[in-house]
Amino acid sequence: MKRETKIGTYRKNQKGFGFVKIDDQEDEIYIAKEHCLNALNGDTVSVEIIIPQDKANNKKEEGKIVKVIRREKDTVVGTFQKNRNFGFVVPDDKSFGTDIFVSKSNWGKARNNHKVLVKIIKYPERGKNAEGEIIEILGGVNEAGVDMLSLIKQYELPYRFPEEVVDEAKAYGNEINPQDLSNRKDLRQDIIFTIDGEDAKDLDDAIHIEKLPNGNYKLDVHIADVSHYVREKTELDKEAYLRGTSIYMLGRVIPMLPRELSNGICSLNAGEDRYTLSCSMEITPNAKIVDSDIYKAVIRVTERMSYTDVQKILDKSDDEVLKKYDKYISHFELMAELANILKNKRRENGYLNLDIPESKIILDENGFAIDVKKYETYFSNEIIEQFMLVANETVAEKFYWLQAPFIYRNHEAPDLDKIKDLNKILSNFGYKIKVSKDEIVYPNEFAKILDEVKGKDEEKVVSNIILRTLRVAKYEAINKGHFGIASKYYCHFTSPIRRYPDLFIHRIISKYLEQDYNVNEFFIKKYSKRAEKRAENCSERERTATKVEREAIDIKKAEYMEDKIGQEYDGIVSSVTNFGIFVELENTVEGLIRYENLGDEYFIYNEERREAIGEHTHKVYKIGDKVKIRVADANKLLRRIDFEVVV
Repeated sequence: MKRETKIGTYRKNQKGFGFVKIDDQEDEIYIAKEHCLNALNGDTVSVEIIIPQDKANNKKEEGKIVKVIRREKDTVVGTFQKNRNFGFVVPDDKSFGTDIFVSKSNWGKARNNHKVLVKIIKYPERGKNAEGEIIEILGGVNEAGVDMLSLIKQYELPYRFPEEVVDEAKAYGNEINPQDLSNRKDLRQDIIFTIDGEDAKDLDDAIHIEKLPNGNYKLDVHIADVSHYVREKTELDKEAYLRGTSIYMLGRVIPMLPRELSNGICSLNAGEDRYTLSCSMEITPNAKIVDSDIYKAVIRVTERMSYTDVQKILDKSDDEVLKKYDKYISHFELMAELANILKNKRRENGYLNLDIPESKIILDENGFAIDVKKYETYFSNEIIEQFMLVANETVAEKFYWLQAPFIYRNHEAPDLDKIKDLNKILSNFGYKIKVSKDEIVYPNEFAKILDEVKGKDEEKVVSNIILRTLRVAKYEAINKGHFGIASKYYCHFTSPIRRYPDLFIHRIISKYLEQDYNVNEFFIKKYSKRAEKRAENCSERERTATKVEREAIDIKKAEYMEDKIGQEYDGIVSSVTNFGIFVELENTVEGLIRYENLGDEYFIYNEERREAIGEHTHKVYKIGDKVKIRVADANKLLRRIDFEVVV
């Protein structure tokens, strides 16, 4: 009997085994080391099913790769290790699966410990290494900026704009064209604010707020009308679609749009006339939206505010700032009032307030990490977050009921098997996620636990394990709701300067406004297909961006810890695995304690409870435990930090 074959993408583990991801199939196919053929990470492969999935006994589908259909990469970034007559490139991507042999005639001017880009001229087979030719030298491993350049090359990121794209952007100049003012509301006399971080240059959202005579709030969310400038089929649009999103790499940004647009005519700079696509909402003191409108406008931002200054105003903590913005204080207080109303209503609905601190990495003038700390956020950040959320929901719901071609931001409920695994860990802390009789998971079950752990020692750890249980949000052309924010309708409307899905739906909205909502069937059919394709591409580009941003942080954290070897810190167990225990420090740095560095005894890993138990002393290490550690090793090339326990 002929076995079933499937086509998918291979994901290789550093230990040699791997998994194949099949489109429209949630569970991946396990591939043992001896069945991976000569497939490399990211390759498109044909896989033969040798053991079918057995859900009843919790057994994964297993397969054997029978053919590599398409290679993911023909270039690899790595570190050159030179011998007398030959050398090897050790790939930065440890799951690549093989070092790359380079003959003397193929290494050019590369020297030992150079970061290089190598072109594969022969793929690995029958246990032999891949062979390659060095085509670009990026610099020495410890040279300033080479680590981030290596990431750019590794992920083949388009970090320079083609000349024709920049020329199109420059052609718009720095001022709006008055001839385009027709069919726009002129709101240049309104008091409007942008609120962003001090370093932000691409300002794509602005706020106007007022209290109505009936006691309701009028909130206007003005978003840069990027679609007015980035038209379909232009070079600008093709490049934006290729990039899909801006990528932020610690002091270096790879923007979706050229700075002539993102920092110029599209950016809602204070005192300058700018075009917007705007959403106005009338909101009751009970957080109910009783009226809304979406329209094109021209605005002139009154003041460019920072999160820190707005917080100082709300806290009444800085006389100089209070004096400077004295005439606008009531506006910020009204914003805080409405944001609290929206936040409380969202919490009632089960909004998951995962308060997981982000890392803030301080770099010196050469780009080397000199400090790592928690990124501090304020209630002023939450004000903007709440206003953007409600605008995104309002737009999504309106266009859902119009049955318009659209891109939604979906976040589905977590898998029931994952909730069972989560409950095994939560039971250590005395918590449990309840599932209904119909096996429906409600977000407020997660929200209750997040409220209960607030301020406790285990808050950070519980928040992290809940985050790991949740599915990844993605872009899709059909609406499935957003579990994490407990919303039935959700889209990304508020950041068209840095996200392509927002730009795409701005075009759809603009078409509906131009046609007074009477669009023809041809348009709907044509753009429904485009929405599917665009959503898939944008999800893929977002996954790459997330991976790059995380790796950039990992590199810099390891770099920062390289001169801390031997120093001792207090930490908390963040994860327990079959090869060791991860411990997170107060400053967000995470390191691994391998079992051999846990003292003189043998530790047994209990997978069900995610615990490590000492064979003789019965000492238990579990998630949430406080431990004192010593930094044993740190290596930014390997993106690895090793700890040992201080007994």
